[in-house]
Amino acid sequence: MKDLRIEKLARLLCRYSLKLKPRDVVAITSDTIAAPLIRACYREALRCGAFVTTDLRIEALDEIFYAEANAEQLRWVSPFAKYKLQKIDASLGIWADENTKALTNVDPKRLAAASAARKPLNKIFMDRSARGALRWVGTQWPCQASAQDAEMSLEEYEDFVYGAGHLDDPDPIRTWERISKSQQALTDFLNQAREVRIVADGTDLRYSCKGRRWINCDGHYNFPDGEVFTGPVESSVTGTISFSFPAVHHGREVEGARLTFEAGKVVKAEARKGEEFLRAMVAMDRGSCYLGE
Repeated sequence: MKDLRIEKLARLLCRYSLKLKPRDVVAITSDTIAAPLIRACYREALRCGAFVTTDLRIEALDEIFYAEANAEQLRWVSPFAKYKLQKIDASLGIWADENTKALTNVDPKRLAAASAARKPLNKIFMDRSARGALRWVGTQWPCQASAQDAEMSLEEYEDFVYGAGHLDDPDPIRTWERISKSQQALTDFLNQAREVRIVADGTDLRYSCKGRRWINCDGHYNFPDGEVFTGPVESSVTGTISFSFPAVHHGREVEGARLTFEAGKVVKAEARKGEEFLRAMVAMDRGSCYLGE
C-alpha cells in the first residue's frame, strides 16, 4: 500500500524547502534504495515545472573506490561534477545507506585525501548557496541500516523520521511555516547576544558571536530541521565540549568525543571509540581544527 507520507514529503521538499519554479534546473542525488522517494520527488519537481537531472548511486561503489583507488585516483575530481554545481538552480539530496558502517575499516588518511580533493566542489556549492544562486535541501530516507543503528524496527524508524517531519499532519507545509515563525523569535533574541557560554556535564565552552548572524533552520535546508545556529568568531572559542551522542562520518563512528579549544583551535581531541579517525579529521587541513558552526 502506498505510504502517503512519502508523497507529502516530496511535495514539501519541492514546494516549501526548494520553492521550485518553472524552468529551474534541479539535481536529485541519492542511493537507489531510496527509489520510492526519488520517484515521488522526480514527479513533484516536474509538476513544479522544473527541469530535473538525477545522480543515482548503487551500494558498495564507495567501498570499491577506497579499496582500489591509487593516490592519483583518490585526488581526482570529476569535471562533470564541477560543471553541474555551476549550473543547477537547486539540489535535492536524499541520504540512504544499506550499510552505515561500510567504510569503518578504511584508512582515515585515504578518506581525508579524497575529502580534501573535493574542497573546490564544496566551495562552489557554498559560495553559490551564500549568494542565493543555489538552493538546496537534504533529507533522510528511513532504511534498514539506519533503523538498526537506532535499535528500532523499520516501521518504528519510519514513524520516528516521518513524525519528526510532521508528515502525519494534514498540511505539513503549514505546520513548518508555524515552526519557522516560532523559531524566528528565538533567532531574533540570539541576534542581540555578543557572547555565549555553554555549561554542562564535561562541558564548559565560551565563544564570541559579536557581528555574527544567527540563522533560523526551519526545514529549508536540512529536513527535518528545527535548530538555530551561528558561526562563532573563529579565534574566540575557548574551553572543552563533550558529546554524549555518537557521531558518524564516512561510516566511521566516534563515541565519547571530547574537544578542547584554545584561541579557537582544537588542541586536544579525545574519544572512547574512533579517536584515531577523529584526530585525522581534525588534522585534515588548516581549517578543520576550527569550529565552523
